[in-house]
Amino acid sequence: MKLSINDLKSDRQWRSAIGYDRARFEKLLVIFENSYEILNQGSIEDIKAKSPKESVIKNCEDKLLLTLFSLKSGLTYDVLGLVTGMDGSTAKRNQELGVRVLKHALQESGHAPKREFKTLPEFRKHFADCDSIIIDGTEQRIERPKAKDSQKQSYSGKKKLIPLKQRSSRIRPKK
Repeated sequence: MKLSINDLKSDRQWRSAIGYDRARFEKLLVIFENSYEILNQGSIEDIKAKSPKESVIKNCEDKLLLTLFSLKSGLTYDVLGLVTGMDGSTAKRNQELGVRVLKHALQESGHAPKREFKTLPEFRKHFADCDSIIIDGTEQRIERPKAKDSQKQSYSGKKKLIPLKQRSSRIRPKK
């Protein structure tokens, strides 16, 4: 891969390129490798050895570097491919796989926030120790009202969906 961790010399370069310093990258790499093996039933080296094509990404270190760099930089897939030495569609596939593995790694290690609750009891159990919860519901999409008076209240002058403006509210869980 054209982009390499050997190119990152200082802590400033590490943080500007991927958002981590070298020590944190190494800690994350261990968790990332374990998740990769769980999700893909084998190490990246074993999978690449079975492939007839030569791969730009040789190991999990390269995959994690590509993933973090792509998330931090926000480049298009074509430009990401140019920087890393692959075509845009391959860069997209590698980035998507890396994000999936990274998400799994952060969830398994307990570093990812809980984002979904299937039931109300599950929600209450998760926030049982909290005194208050702040939910930001300031903008909610609405369908354009049929009545003229109601339309005036939600009209912005733009040809797009109009969010319903509401104040944030606090929900206090029942004890």
